[in-house]
Amino acid sequence: MNSPASTSGTGATVVSSRIISAAPAELWQAWTDPTRLVLWWGPEGFTNTVHEFDLRPGGAWRLTMRSADGTEFVNEKVFTEVVTNEKAVFKHLSPLHVFTMTMSFAPRGGATKLTWRMEFETPTSDELLKFITMANEQNFDRLEAHLCGET
Repeated sequence: MNSPASTSGTGATVVSSRIISAAPAELWQAWTDPTRLVLWWGPEGFTNTVHEFDLRPGGAWRLTMRSADGTEFVNEKVFTEVVTNEKAVFKHLSPLHVFTMTMSFAPRGGATKLTWRMEFETPTSDELLKFITMANEQNFDRLEAHLCGET
């Protein structure tokens, strides 16, 4: 269940969400444990190296994402808000674009509605917004496969 991207004169917003058959605490653990995170983070074909994951306001999240063709993307992020099993907010500082990501983990019976809201600071091309929307869906697919023991 994905909402379309929207744009404004000052930036853009992408909201992606999915109901995942796992409790919020289980999703939170898959995301906050770097040894698990590297197994599913990013779109299809990407691998990751986590250099730092300091989950607290002001803490850094540094990782290198590698595409299938070997291109490396060094990512720098800083956490601004953390509520265990409920919400994490971070500012993505590099590469390519700056945005704030709010990740929400809302219980839905025995499942969780996972929502990612990405708010870009500057105008963003339609092409990039389409790529990000598709990449988020692939990321959710990889997370679900991980939770099923496929990674």
